[in-house]
Amino acid sequence: MNKKEHWDSIYLSKSDEDLSWTQLEPLMSLKLIGEARSSGRVIDVGGGNSVLAERLLDRGYTVTVLDISEAALERARKRLGAKASQIHWIAADISSEPNLETFDVWHDRAVFHFLTAPGDRAAYQKLLLQTLPAGAHAVIGSFALDGPQKCSGLEVQRYDGPMFAAELGSQFSLLKTESEIHITPWGKQQSFQFSLFKRV
Repeated sequence: MNKKEHWDSIYLSKSDEDLSWTQLEPLMSLKLIGEARSSGRVIDVGGGNSVLAERLLDRGYTVTVLDISEAALERARKRLGAKASQIHWIAADISSEPNLETFDVWHDRAVFHFLTAPGDRAAYQKLLLQTLPAGAHAVIGSFALDGPQKCSGLEVQRYDGPMFAAELGSQFSLLKTESEIHITPWGKQQSFQFSLFKRV
C-alpha cells in the first residue's frame, strides 16, 4: 500500500471521532497564523477534514487545503456544503513537489513529522522555499520530543523548535515555539510543538 492508499483507507474506514488528530477548535493554529498575518493567502498542508480552513475563511483569509488523501478532502467538502466552493482543494503528495502558487502563510499541523526519509524532507523544504516569498510565514506543528513515536501505524520524527530550524535552513528565521497538549477524541494526551518561522 502506497502513502495515498494508506491515508485514503483511514479516511474511508474511520469517522472523525476515531481519528486521533481530530480537534473541535484548532486554537493554536489560529493563534499563530493570526500572529503571522492578519489577512492574506494561507495554505493548510495536510488539512484533511480539519475545521481550520472554515475558521480561516470566516476570518477573511483566502484558503487552500492540500492533502494526500482525496477521501479526506471529499469529507471536508461534504461537511462544508456550498461554502466548500470558496476554498481551493488540492489532492497531492507534498513530497512529490506539486506545482503551487505563492502564499503569505504556510500551515502544517502534522505532515512534516511523517517525513522520516531525508529525501522527503528535502523536497518539503524545496517546496516551502518556492511557495513562500521573503516576509511570508510558516506555522509548522509536530509531535514534541516527549510526544508519540508513531501515528496511524507509521513512524514519526519528533521535534523541538531548534531542530525544525536546522531542518528548514538559514532562509527561515525561527520566531517562536509553543507547546500544546492535544486531547484525542477518546481523552488521551499527546504532546505537540508548534513553531512560527519567517522567510528571510
